[in-house]
Amino acid sequence: MRSPRLALSILIAATAIGGCALLTDRRATAREMTAEAAFPPTGRIIDVQGIKVHAHVQGIGPDLVLIHGASGNTRDFTFSLVDRLARDYRVIAFDRPGLGWSESLGPDGVSPLLQARLLQKAADELGVTRPVVLGHSYGGAVAMAWGLTDTPDTAALVIVSGATMPWPGGLGPFYAVTGSRLGAATVIPAITAFASPDQAQSVIAGIFAPDAAPAGYADYVGAALTMRRGTLRDNAMQVSGLKPHVTLMAEKYPALNIPVELLHGTADTIVPASIHAIPLSDSLPDANLVLVDGMGHMPHHTHPDAVIAAIHRAATRAGLR
Repeated sequence: MRSPRLALSILIAATAIGGCALLTDRRATAREMTAEAAFPPTGRIIDVQGIKVHAHVQGIGPDLVLIHGASGNTRDFTFSLVDRLARDYRVIAFDRPGLGWSESLGPDGVSPLLQARLLQKAADELGVTRPVVLGHSYGGAVAMAWGLTDTPDTAALVIVSGATMPWPGGLGPFYAVTGSRLGAATVIPAITAFASPDQAQSVIAGIFAPDAAPAGYADYVGAALTMRRGTLRDNAMQVSGLKPHVTLMAEKYPALNIPVELLHGTADTIVPASIHAIPLSDSLPDANLVLVDGMGHMPHHTHPDAVIAAIHRAATRAGLR
């Protein structure tokens, strides 16, 4: 039987933990509300069988679908790239499920194939036909899944710094922790409540390295949207669960007989070309690989001309230009 002193100590500790959790929850909720007010949707919300999908649509021409990477949203493309692309294409930039302003698919959202099918249904609502589909980073896996579905009219794919192949080892401590149930319940709310702008800037700098992030990017992209608890949980779940899916998808790549443009930087340490782009190119029947010496993980910002050229090549190879 516990002594009264021990029981009192346990009660005091439990009260302190509960109070800390309550403070964290209130602060996290306030920061989420502020983020959503500061970074509203830039496009329209489409209802796809009860799931809301955010799509930014701009321009006139052949359809071009853009799919962002981990922790991202449509603002990663609308910062500067979409304005240029809209001169030649009807650009449709989607928020992936659980990120930006698109609703979560829950545990099903781990599958790039199910993400692709949801976005395809949203594209159907927009009247998209024969699209060129571009995916960046994690979005590269979703773009590849889009190409592997039974949708017959995908014109071509553009994979930019794409995470498309199985990789050796794990993903490091951050995703190991945030992808766990305990981390989702404790660490993620603390990040939402207490992460500072300087920490967000540091993360952005690491994603862009060795290149520099363009001026104004951090203020525009909506890092605070990424810091919402639900978004952090979905992102961690998706990234942590990606490897088994790309392992299965890789077996089907040799049968994907549509034009695929691959653009990757030799200095990309987040998604190394030697593990992803090069073996992917070898496995596809109609791929063109462009490796840019010294380029990091974010070429749509640091080397936009190279990205636009890859899109034009894909559209030309598909007979759209």
